[in-house]
Amino acid sequence: MLVPFPQRRLRRLRRTPALRELVAETRLSPRDLIAPLFVREGIDAPVEVPSLPGVHQHTIASLRREVAELTSLGVGGVVLFGVPEQRDAEGSGCWAPDGIAQRALRALRDDHGDAVVLVADLCVDEYTDHGHCGIVAVDGTVDNDATLELYQRGALAQAEAGADLVAPSGMMDGQVAAIRSALDGAGYETTGILAYAAKYASALYGPFRDAVDVCIADGGDRKGYQQDPRNAREALVEVAEDVSEGADIVMVKPALAYLDVVAAVRAAVDVPVAAYHVSGEYAMVHAAAQRGWIDGDAVMEEHVLAIRRAGADLILTYAARDLAERLQ
Repeated sequence: MLVPFPQRRLRRLRRTPALRELVAETRLSPRDLIAPLFVREGIDAPVEVPSLPGVHQHTIASLRREVAELTSLGVGGVVLFGVPEQRDAEGSGCWAPDGIAQRALRALRDDHGDAVVLVADLCVDEYTDHGHCGIVAVDGTVDNDATLELYQRGALAQAEAGADLVAPSGMMDGQVAAIRSALDGAGYETTGILAYAAKYASALYGPFRDAVDVCIADGGDRKGYQQDPRNAREALVEVAEDVSEGADIVMVKPALAYLDVVAAVRAAVDVPVAAYHVSGEYAMVHAAAQRGWIDGDAVMEEHVLAIRRAGADLILTYAARDLAERLQ
């Protein structure tokens, strides 16, 4: 007579797709996903980003169509990145009332009302002529405190244009407090902050920089203000500071390469946790799939599911549309 080992009990629950679905510990829904989208000035048709297959720089018209389709698929939200024609040392397009992102936000708010969550990436790197996330001082470093004023201006412009959430991504000390103060002082108490709270100076952002046409001047980098990939504990300090300053949601970026950080942040805070499945993580799957080495769709879903399993409530991913179609 066979002994009913625990392993046999577990295998009984894996026998059919219906049984596996019934006892699944982690579930992924289109509502868990936020699609990063790029809107660019000076083009009259969408332009595919070569290093991000399936991802485009949009016109406002094509952006409106894309968001309508994402909404019909049940995707929970979109995060907008503007790509301007003109750039300057301060990144003034970030807060210009007629800046490309602000025009896109107004159009999407008119189209959808409150049916989809509109997130506005709040940083000036896409708008500066030097590619850094703030004011560059004489010594070449980014001036933290001078940059906070720019983020306040940007937050107000984005809130006025209709953003539900502004998402400061520059990793400046005190950015959440400064933005919250500016929003509240201008009557935008209901505009939330999704803070890039633990953003690493990662080598996985290359395709994103292609998408926003950003190159850091003089071969520089952002290691002086983004987190060191070797460190995990300091992420919890950064996250705690952002929560104490008023962040409504905190985010870890990248996601897949930092699942330990995602899990630690989820255990440490009570606010929602987001994770950004970044451009390099997305592009690597496509590159391997194009060579026939992996089943790209299955691997992409497995990767994003792993991010969810690690504790992320929300996932920003370039695969949002494809996943939403698969999850119908």
